[in-house]
Amino acid sequence: MNSLFAHIKQFFSNSPKVKSVEGLQGLEKADMLFHDLVAEGQVPGMAITALKNGQTLLQKGYGYADLERKIQVDAKKTVFRIASISKCITGLALGKMVEEGIVDLEASFYAYVPYYPKKTYDFILRQLAGHTAGIRGYRGKEYALNKDFSIKDSIAIFKNDPLLFEPGQGYLYNSFDFVLLSLAMQEASGVPFQDYVRENILMPLGLKNTFSPMDFNVSSSARLPIGQAVENKAEFYTKRALSFKKAAEVNNSYKLAGGGFLSTSEDVARLGQAILEQKLLKKETYDQLLTSQEVNGKPTFYGLGFQVSQDVQGRPFVGHVGSSVGAYTNFFVYPEEELVVSVLINCTAPKVQEKLDGAIAAIFENIA
Repeated sequence: MNSLFAHIKQFFSNSPKVKSVEGLQGLEKADMLFHDLVAEGQVPGMAITALKNGQTLLQKGYGYADLERKIQVDAKKTVFRIASISKCITGLALGKMVEEGIVDLEASFYAYVPYYPKKTYDFILRQLAGHTAGIRGYRGKEYALNKDFSIKDSIAIFKNDPLLFEPGQGYLYNSFDFVLLSLAMQEASGVPFQDYVRENILMPLGLKNTFSPMDFNVSSSARLPIGQAVENKAEFYTKRALSFKKAAEVNNSYKLAGGGFLSTSEDVARLGQAILEQKLLKKETYDQLLTSQEVNGKPTFYGLGFQVSQDVQGRPFVGHVGSSVGAYTNFFVYPEEELVVSVLINCTAPKVQEKLDGAIAAIFENIA
């Protein structure tokens, strides 16, 4: 018990001091709001990158990538889990495969994965990418599996379950859709999904600090890319009442497409800028990815791998909010303002979205 109190005392004694935002505006206010999230003990560490017209407005690390070793977050170098921002990367890879004639959005999933158990209804790749296929979501502890599944092997988790609704007649956001999507992409191309993404999306866009768990073993320092320092990997935490503890060990390799990639705030912002500039893909392909799907004539506010929605201030954006074990993330691309915001946090469900929204609103004050 004494050791626990000592740990808590040390945690608070080493924490930055809360500062007032009174009288501050724009980037100064945003900077202080991000700072206070760490100072108040709401997150262990976070990285923020904001770009306007491709130029850096704000790029900074706050708090610690590693609490125990007191390694501070570096927005350029610290590698976080990016959770469902992974779906945006997969969306670009899907668009690339469509352009190359490897897959067809309107084709049956079974055209690529004939061994998947037949369901009451057929479903197509577009429905998987847009979460309208009727595939179920996580149950129980499936959210935090720590098993070394391949993509193909992992379908055993849910393959015998019925569809929850007729494909195209409902919407259910989940990551198993993207397990199936990546399996179809892998089977169609004959190339491991992570290799296709690296060669066709990450490398062409210069995302040198974006990894799959297979490239960057998050459970140890045994398998790091050549030249990659172990200090660049954030540790992953879960919040206690008064401190943080190490998050449970998980293996996200099988759900790489939906929530397994790791990256830096700078790389995620670079991804957003590439989307703004419509790099790599044709305009008509981006139109497909970034247009909300519809169910019974009503928008789902989700495209193909991208949220297509509005923020709390009513500003249209594409991108993704992500939440996974040891990670919480925001990725907002604002086409009208040509603004990109990337926020990565190394903590499970910190419940700070309202404060992040306030800081992002302050960034907009700077460009008004």
